[in-house]
Amino acid sequence: MVIFKYCGRYSPIMFDKMIGILIVYRLKAPHDATVASALVKKLYGQETSSHKCRYKYHRKGLLDKLPYRKLIRGVLIVRSEDKNRIVELLDSFNAEFHIRKIVLTPEDIKTLRLKQ
Repeated sequence: MVIFKYCGRYSPIMFDKMIGILIVYRLKAPHDATVASALVKKLYGQETSSHKCRYKYHRKGLLDKLPYRKLIRGVLIVRSEDKNRIVELLDSFNAEFHIRKIVLTPEDIKTLRLKQ
């Protein structure tokens, strides 16, 4: 157990629970808009409708099954154990990506559903 100082307060937190993965990605240029759209659908899912909007439903993507935090377009924070699944998807679309280990904020820990 490690004593961690955050915002002037000390609290005991398991250090391994404070580590997350930052993934920054983009498609390599030049890329087709349909490829970009397909990546977004596979990653985030898609709102779909049929019969002139009579039936609406959400087609699930990979991140519907995983806790994550989206900072801006192409930047995600995920749990360490979920990194490989996302990397495999990005590799399948020949995307350029960078991965870093980061120290999570309390908001990130809550969003990623990690127990302290």
